[in-house]
Amino acid sequence: MREILPGILTWAWFSARHGYDFNGWLVRHPEGNLCIDPVEMPDDVLEEISAGGVARVLLTNRNHFRASMRVKERTGARIAIHPADAGFARQRGTAVDDELRPGDRIGPFEVVDAHGKSPGEIALHWPERRILLVGDACVGKPPGECALLPDGVIDEKPALIESLRKLARLEFDSLLVGDGAPVLEGGRAALQRLVAKLS
Repeated sequence: MREILPGILTWAWFSARHGYDFNGWLVRHPEGNLCIDPVEMPDDVLEEISAGGVARVLLTNRNHFRASMRVKERTGARIAIHPADAGFARQRGTAVDDELRPGDRIGPFEVVDAHGKSPGEIALHWPERRILLVGDACVGKPPGECALLPDGVIDEKPALIESLRKLARLEFDSLLVGDGAPVLEGGRAALQRLVAKLS
């Protein structure tokens, strides 16, 4: 696990099928640490995550339940996801405790609508630090740029494009992505370039 920005740690699990990393996140915060979209991890990473405690596990979309139960079982953290995506996660053995809805504030993050890839996709915006964290709304590929996932896994592409257009209007510099390479500087410009291509 590495600290990618002050107080924000990440670890990766390489997906050979996709050809890039899946990323999990740990955000240290005085109100309680947040583990976001946890991907598979070796035992030493789970140790490091649990050492500081985790208050909530936040899932940005239905597919990112991945290693959430390992974190919950180890730390007692509550798992939160948008209700429109909760059924999918529950069917795969995820014990969902709480709802994430646009407009909610969780720790330092504002929950923002990002639906389209799935009906309950959300993003997390930390306006004071100019950080936007997305799950599957877009991917960091190639490094420094953004792309969409393949059409076959997107439920409603026009809705996703509109969601991305709205996200690109937010104030942020760092774009932290669930898949691919994070864009630590110029993240908003990278997202705006993707939106321009899709328009």
